[in-house]
Amino acid sequence: MGSERDLLSTEIVNRGIEPSGPNAGSPTFSVRVRRRLPDFLQSVKLKYVKLGYHYLINHAIYLATIPVLVLVFSAEVGSLRREELWKKLWEDASYDLVSVLSFFAVFVFTVSAYFLSRPRSIYLLDFACYRPHDDLKVSKDEFIEMARKTGKYDEASLEFQKKILQSSGIGDETYIPKTLVATMKEGRLEASTVMFGALDELFEKTRVRPKDIGILVVNCSNFNPTPSLSAMVINHFKMRSNILSYNLGGMGCSAGIIAVDLARDMLQANPNNYAVVVSTEMVGYNWYPGQERSMIIPNCFFRMGCAAVLLSNRRRDYPRAKYRLEHIVRTHKGADDRSFRCIYQEEDDQKFKGLKVSKQLMEIGGDALKTNITTLGPLVLPFSEQLLFFATLVWRHLFGKKNGSLTSPSPKLYIPDYKLAFEHYCMHAASKPVLDEIQRNLGLSDKNIEASRMALHRFGNTSSSSIWYELAYLEAKERVKRGDRVWQLAFGSGFKCNSLVWQSMRRVKKPSRNPWLDCIDRYPVTTFTS
Repeated sequence: MGSERDLLSTEIVNRGIEPSGPNAGSPTFSVRVRRRLPDFLQSVKLKYVKLGYHYLINHAIYLATIPVLVLVFSAEVGSLRREELWKKLWEDASYDLVSVLSFFAVFVFTVSAYFLSRPRSIYLLDFACYRPHDDLKVSKDEFIEMARKTGKYDEASLEFQKKILQSSGIGDETYIPKTLVATMKEGRLEASTVMFGALDELFEKTRVRPKDIGILVVNCSNFNPTPSLSAMVINHFKMRSNILSYNLGGMGCSAGIIAVDLARDMLQANPNNYAVVVSTEMVGYNWYPGQERSMIIPNCFFRMGCAAVLLSNRRRDYPRAKYRLEHIVRTHKGADDRSFRCIYQEEDDQKFKGLKVSKQLMEIGGDALKTNITTLGPLVLPFSEQLLFFATLVWRHLFGKKNGSLTSPSPKLYIPDYKLAFEHYCMHAASKPVLDEIQRNLGLSDKNIEASRMALHRFGNTSSSSIWYELAYLEAKERVKRGDRVWQLAFGSGFKCNSLVWQSMRRVKKPSRNPWLDCIDRYPVTTFTS
């Protein structure tokens, strides 16, 4: 970690013309100080690189054996002419038929064991993102008015929310429920609206019947009624009685990738099956009505949204699949007390329940992100990038400054170019400052981060479903081509940072159902990206 000063960034903000007082009519400015992500160049740990290579060499025995066999075979037959080779093979087969048959038996057994032991490919057939009705659409000004009408906030709190919204990166067409500070009944209504809406669209697009689903995983962090949300889905769609259903709660904005990971594991254990993953969050039920500013912040960012994803391990679904699952890398920093408490649900002094966001969130999130991408690197980066990175890392550990020596400084660590590993990026749309820091640290272009910024602008922070609204943006723009690799990255309470890598199976044409269809021509918003 760098010093405390290194983790701070400053920004001069134009506050406009002073309306009254001794300085009336004069322009006013303020200096905003923010925490930034830690510098990845200075804080990569070797153990996470080794963990990434551990994932890579799970099947190293096959990778090592095949070249050795090829070299031995080449050495044996390289000195023989074609006539001598066939004569030798025929004589050996004639005099030692048992050895020849044994060799082929071992060869066939080895090849069969390899292919049978390989995990089945997991295909993403399609996904759907729920778009709420237009009567739930609010601008930033309307949001402040709704908060004022609740009667829960004084003018200072409302002004604080207004300032947060102005720098949030959120636009004027996001969605919130009509009732803030919702009851359990209203929370169930919001849940059924977004979940059933997304699933109806998914089943219509894929032409898969609800009764064909063998595995169901629903994740929602802060709304967990009894019966569960997964039970609500099963009841509404009358799914079969032997369905394997799971309900993930309290796992934050990265829970959507955790749900896909769980669905993948269940598909590996249950061949020829469909799995549905539903990722959502309830806004009204989790609304904080108090005056604690660190707990008001989530109110300003979170918006209605839900995504439903259909996965399959059936080989017959290969021709119609959109994407194939390549890698999942999960990082959990919960062993550290600061990480564990940086996003914490608790009651304030007035016993109002809400999410408390720590000022150290950027620093903690950056550390988790650094660990995750360092582990992911060996799985996805070209060999040339891995070689340069590993060589400079070893050099720093062997010949860098030691024991506070004042000799020449350590050589600058080479950070791999992740733009060589992926064509598309879906970074969790948490807030504009977070996306700014991710872009700066990973060296991403405006084009790379565009889907995340536009999803934040159009739909707000939709929690665990945000990475799917971003992928929907890329599809609406018709940017996904056959063979393209898509990196979905999300982070959330715990503290967790998770990565999901897909490979496109075909060129994805503009879908007939997509939450961006009526507004995609207006994006990217030029005033937003400038």
